[in-house]
Amino acid sequence: MAERRQRVFTALGLMSGTSLDGVDAALLRTDGRAHVELGEALTVPYDSGLRERIRAVFGGVGAVDEVGRALTVAHAEAVERLLRASKLGAGDVDVIGFHGQTILHRPAERRTWQIGDGNLLAEMAGIAVVDDFRSHDIALGGQGAPLVPLFHAARCQTLERPVAVLNIGGVANVTWIGAGCDAEADVPEDIVAFDTGPGNALIDDWVRTRTGQAWDIDGALARAGKVDERALAALLANPYFDLPPPKSLDRNDFDPAPLVGLSVADGAATLTAFTAAAAARASEHLPARPKRWLATGGGRRNPVLMAALSQAFGWEVLPVEAVEWDGDALEAQAFAYLAVRSILDLPLSLPSTTGVPQPTRGGRLHQVPGKPGLKVG
Repeated sequence: MAERRQRVFTALGLMSGTSLDGVDAALLRTDGRAHVELGEALTVPYDSGLRERIRAVFGGVGAVDEVGRALTVAHAEAVERLLRASKLGAGDVDVIGFHGQTILHRPAERRTWQIGDGNLLAEMAGIAVVDDFRSHDIALGGQGAPLVPLFHAARCQTLERPVAVLNIGGVANVTWIGAGCDAEADVPEDIVAFDTGPGNALIDDWVRTRTGQAWDIDGALARAGKVDERALAALLANPYFDLPPPKSLDRNDFDPAPLVGLSVADGAATLTAFTAAAAARASEHLPARPKRWLATGGGRRNPVLMAALSQAFGWEVLPVEAVEWDGDALEAQAFAYLAVRSILDLPLSLPSTTGVPQPTRGGRLHQVPGKPGLKVG
């Protein structure tokens, strides 16, 4: 019997994480399964004004609609810049995967909220848009996060497995890919994923409120400080770390109260150690010891955090660039990939990645006004 040939789509993914660095945008071609061809990628930093406006609506308060529109415009500008850099037009791209900006994540209450207007983005970009990736999973009792594991699985097919990918954004999450994972399957198996604990958010907030810097540049403050073991133990006493996966977190789920009275440098050192120790605790919940740990997200650029991770794990944690991945583009690439899976009506989440009762589809398609609709067949 002849092998079934899957259509390959050109997709553009957009991601704005809880670290609020800016908009990551990436192009790829994929069949929504194991076939992935990577294209151009770029990051458009938020200006400080928009960053603070977004921060002000965390928790779903304030001028949410107004900020959501401004955020959408910023994403449309990132699309335009990426297309221009790639020498492509809107007609060369089949679909945009638009994650939006998470401002609230409360899976126990079956609530998750990503702001951003998919209809407006489709109109501005002239390209069909898939957004709202998480709400169906949440509605069915899943955690709604993390959603990148299926893309990790597609990228890990050529690596020795088991392998673990630690994504250090505002919140950190891990994907464990076992030897039996086959990304060609509509529903890949041998995957485990969950949020490990804080990523950069606590460190960033500590530094920002005390120095005005957006983050601890190159870990300089943490390097100059000393870990307060009592405060670290209090932070690690959170019952979240004993919960079995799947599990997920909101950006603001951890209370920094144990750090009261610490110097700026000692607080940064303690929070850096907390992120590393939480990730190491997560390894207790994996089915088997990974042959390799790979780090992605902004945290991989912090040498003090990377050293703390290697010390906490007892073996070297490498940036994903060690296997020729682009850690700045990975999540944007993932949402391009998930947009294609969405229009193909393939699952975006699994019981072993979000705790949803069965493999679950998701995403909402917004067609371009006045243009023929996106055709899948």
